[in-house]
Amino acid sequence: MTAEMVAPAWMHTQISAEEYDSWSEEQCAGIEIVDGMVVVSPRATKRHNRLARLLANALDSAAGPEWNADTDFDVRLRDVPLTTRRPDVVVYRAETIDVAPTRPEHVLLVVEVVSPGSETTDRVAKVHQYATAGIPFYWRVEQPPTGVPLVHTYLLDPATRAYRDGALFTGLVKAVAPFAVEADLGGG
Repeated sequence: MTAEMVAPAWMHTQISAEEYDSWSEEQCAGIEIVDGMVVVSPRATKRHNRLARLLANALDSAAGPEWNADTDFDVRLRDVPLTTRRPDVVVYRAETIDVAPTRPEHVLLVVEVVSPGSETTDRVAKVHQYATAGIPFYWRVEQPPTGVPLVHTYLLDPATRAYRDGALFTGLVKAVAPFAVEADLGGG
């Protein structure tokens, strides 16, 4: 076995919140922490990034002054064992822009754009984790090989800590919750 084939030690041990907080942004890019273990995320495609950016821009414009929408930062779902996810789009309280880490109580909506390699995580694991954490809204964007994106929206049932089905949009998103927003995702 060559040296480049040996996985770093941090891939075999649980990471604490304190350890993770000491890492640089470069070290945290492209990974998530689930139950203290580093999970490497598949590299996003240009189409994936474009869909996330289109949604983030539309949500940010529609959110008003109380909320911001952005991409590519961590949401700390749990400290012990550490679970930190990096949703494709996050709508969070504007007043918490300088608060780190971002916690579920700061977040109104998370969006995941499903890509090859993230299907089960985005459709099953993250749905459960976000609902358990109490994030009120979850949207999942599916990218059919041909055709326009499908946006599935979900609303948290606080009594069960599970998401209920919301509206389904094909290409053109015209959502009324968590606030009125329109985004055309059909242009690719």
